[in-house]
Amino acid sequence: MNTTTTETKKDLKVSRIAENIIGSEIIKLAAEVNEKIRNGEKIYNLTIGDFNPKIFPIPEGLKKAIIQAYEEDETNYPMAEGMPELRNAVSAFLKRKGGLDYKPEEIVIAGGARPVIYAIFRALVDADDTILFPVPSWNNNHYTYLNWAKQQVVETTPENAFMPKASDFAPFIGEASLIALCSPLNPTGTTFKKADLEEICDLILLENKKREEQDRKPVYLMYDQIYWNLTFGETRHHDPVSLRPAMRNYTVFVDGISKSLAATGVRVGWTFGPKKITDKIKSILTHVGAWAPKAEQVATARFLNDTKAYDLFLNDIRTKVNDRLVAFHKGIQSLKKEGFRVNSIAPEGAIYLTVQFHLQGQKTTGGEVLETTRDITKYILDEAKVALVPFYAFGTSTDSSWYRLSVGTCKMEDVEIIVSNLRNALKKIS
Repeated sequence: MNTTTTETKKDLKVSRIAENIIGSEIIKLAAEVNEKIRNGEKIYNLTIGDFNPKIFPIPEGLKKAIIQAYEEDETNYPMAEGMPELRNAVSAFLKRKGGLDYKPEEIVIAGGARPVIYAIFRALVDADDTILFPVPSWNNNHYTYLNWAKQQVVETTPENAFMPKASDFAPFIGEASLIALCSPLNPTGTTFKKADLEEICDLILLENKKREEQDRKPVYLMYDQIYWNLTFGETRHHDPVSLRPAMRNYTVFVDGISKSLAATGVRVGWTFGPKKITDKIKSILTHVGAWAPKAEQVATARFLNDTKAYDLFLNDIRTKVNDRLVAFHKGIQSLKKEGFRVNSIAPEGAIYLTVQFHLQGQKTTGGEVLETTRDITKYILDEAKVALVPFYAFGTSTDSSWYRLSVGTCKMEDVEIIVSNLRNALKKIS
């Protein structure tokens, strides 16, 4: 009997969490884009929150340091909390660049930001706890699901550049165990204004004062600042602990080299916060085994300690990313002035531009009515050959007309072509 064939016909049972897990909307869109590319179409893929290493290579010094570390046979297990030289380097780096004073023993290294976020949720969230977060935002819904928790989302508005305010959270904070924030924000590329973040911190501190009197678990803040060194112009990055030192007891940070060094595939991230929490995160990651490779850790330590090389690279990548974002923003604004129903929000950080295609209900020259956001996304892809990610992939309502545009794989000379393609596509609808 062919047991393989027989087994594939069975309704195989898996865990409830696996049975009901939701796939990434971005991956679904990427499959459609890749199919078009395989069929020979020229597609400008602005969906990926990543860098094309041929356009944005990692620092040459980091590359050489990685190779050197492998040549020195740094290939066995790293320490569970990360190599001491890297934790020392991160501690000095945080102090130098951000004015944050965290000791090496309060820092845990991991294989990028994703295992860090997962471990923070596992360390702070119990089943049926409530996670409070704004949308659009990246993956908080999935990490909530993986922890059997409940989500309470607040949908932000373009009037505040899609960044949340304390008033958004106030009705729900009494039940929350964790608030998840990100600045600069994926997917919008916008950042917290100082006063707005201060008010959120004050709300958390007031809530935790009540909980201390009630002997309840505090509400914690996960603060994802993976893009914090990619801010532009007059934009300044703000963090909870610098603004309100009392937040140190309740804040756990997400950080790493993935974005500022265009090193998404190098997989070196870290978290820092209260030692009791980071010790638990270390234990969780020990069982998961989500360590950054030892050679990459040793190399990252060497590069972070080379402050001149780091700053030179950072200035260069900031300029290149900002030039693309500003060019796209100007292009979208020019289309808006021409009367097309589009808009964009001025870039502040990260590698993303927030753009709007408010085309619901419009009709193409072929007679098709663009009824839904999915219709509009498909039309832009088919007609303009431009792939963007709708905000509903980041948790907003499905009728949102806003999109994420990512420049990490875009050549500067492509911007004008893409704007022209969009103009021609928009001319064919009314």
